[in-house]
Amino acid sequence: MAPTSLTARFQQSVTPASLRAYLAEFISTFFYVFAVVGSAMASRKLLPDAAADPSSLVIVAIANAFALSSAVYIAANASGGHVNPAVTFGMAVGGHINVPTALFYWISQILASVMASIFLKVTTVGQHVPTYTIAEEMTGFGASLLEGVMTFGLVYTVYAAGDPRRSSLGAIGPLAVGLMAGANVLAAGPFSGGSMNPACAFGSAVIAGKFKNQAVYWVGPLIGASVAGLLYDNVVFPTQAPDTVRRGVSEGVGV
Repeated sequence: MAPTSLTARFQQSVTPASLRAYLAEFISTFFYVFAVVGSAMASRKLLPDAAADPSSLVIVAIANAFALSSAVYIAANASGGHVNPAVTFGMAVGGHINVPTALFYWISQILASVMASIFLKVTTVGQHVPTYTIAEEMTGFGASLLEGVMTFGLVYTVYAAGDPRRSSLGAIGPLAVGLMAGANVLAAGPFSGGSMNPACAFGSAVIAGKFKNQAVYWVGPLIGASVAGLLYDNVVFPTQAPDTVRRGVSEGVGV
């Protein structure tokens, strides 16, 4: 029975609609990472000491907010607009997508992040691709907690923005998700980098060849996303009846 069920789930994950969803995730994640990592590179290019200049933090935060809002909006109808392995993980834990589909989402998102970082490295000849790092005074555990709390807020916003029980939010939902991401970057950028996105952190690390503290950007966000999804669906806004709206790979608004 179990193998049959697994086979059925895998078959659901390779339908034409599913393949379009993976492509949508790839495109959205590519441009999101391109904007976020590119904005960090641009600020370092224009500012003599970008690490100590507050304006560089504002630049990256604005890029996060705008890029994420746009990436979620353009992919929402095809894939749900996750653009983030943590969001996909939270949706899988909550039962909104099956595990094979989530794995294909991860592959699309991570591949897109690596490709965007390669593109930036090749086109901006001689420019260093920045990676997410934690402040010297912080521990890996503290940084992971910080990333987890930020991702909790982000994914909780994702759930609220995509809740079919609420009135139609249109473009306001993706905008709310983007604004939450931008605010989190402003709050935690100097401490942990404000990633909230394992794919973005991993892609830039691959190209830069620096994997120090990489676990911080996976463990914290994945746990935070899971808690946010479970809390929203089961405690704060519990479903009164079987949810027949969120099915397949194209429901909900993600990041």
